[in-house]
Amino acid sequence: MLTTQQLQAIKKLQKECETQDNVQLKLNWDMLENRESNQLDFLHYENDELVAFLGLYSFGSTVEVCGMVKPSERRKGRFSLLFKKGMETAKQNGYKKILLNAPAGSHSAKAFLNKQGAVYAFTEHQMDWQESPLETVEGLTLRKANVDDLDMRVRLSVEAFGMGKEDALSMESLFGREEDTDMLMIDVNEKTVGKIIVKRKDGQAWIYGFSILPEHQGKGIGRNVLKQVIKDQISDGFSVHLEVETKNDHALGLYQAVGFKAIHSQDYYTYQL
Repeated sequence: MLTTQQLQAIKKLQKECETQDNVQLKLNWDMLENRESNQLDFLHYENDELVAFLGLYSFGSTVEVCGMVKPSERRKGRFSLLFKKGMETAKQNGYKKILLNAPAGSHSAKAFLNKQGAVYAFTEHQMDWQESPLETVEGLTLRKANVDDLDMRVRLSVEAFGMGKEDALSMESLFGREEDTDMLMIDVNEKTVGKIIVKRKDGQAWIYGFSILPEHQGKGIGRNVLKQVIKDQISDGFSVHLEVETKNDHALGLYQAVGFKAIHSQDYYTYQL
């Protein structure tokens, strides 16, 4: 578990790097603030100041990696040292897939990743909802998930996201540990056809894990779900945000159709140990 002092130091370093480089780092703060151990975080200090950080974020058998270095401390081998330690841990933990994450506009990050032999995989957009008309939605119900929904949640992760069943079960079994987060099941005509996660914090509502069973896609359900979720969050005083891969053209078009616009982008690279 990271201490309050460590978390504050990471936030300070993040702010400095983002301001200097004019980018936005994806450090998965919901995970950083809820670590059960320090095994996945690597910090380097100089004169009692945090100057480099690397975090591993586990999603089943896949691990995402993101880090940063204080601008004045770059090209001194700080991050290379942390990266080596991080990859040793990833190997020990037996992850099957490693994704390295960097802001799309960071030239220094891309240079480092290319030097490591990482291969570009995809780009993910952060999208913010811009005010637009939302008509009343009928014909569907959003309800909080319960223990009886576990099998359907796993099925949705497998069929809609292409996850392995073991990974899906592992991730779904962990859900419920985070505060201010709701998993909503999507019912149409009293039949469950999908799920969507909404996390609310600091005035923002983030949409995650939105999926509809393949046989129920293309019927306008997804669009209506988004409209309802947006209306609910806006009425409670929250701005609405989400993330989507650029390769997912259908999802990207759906989000744009209900008023979302891309604000920031993150590039992902695959890395082989």
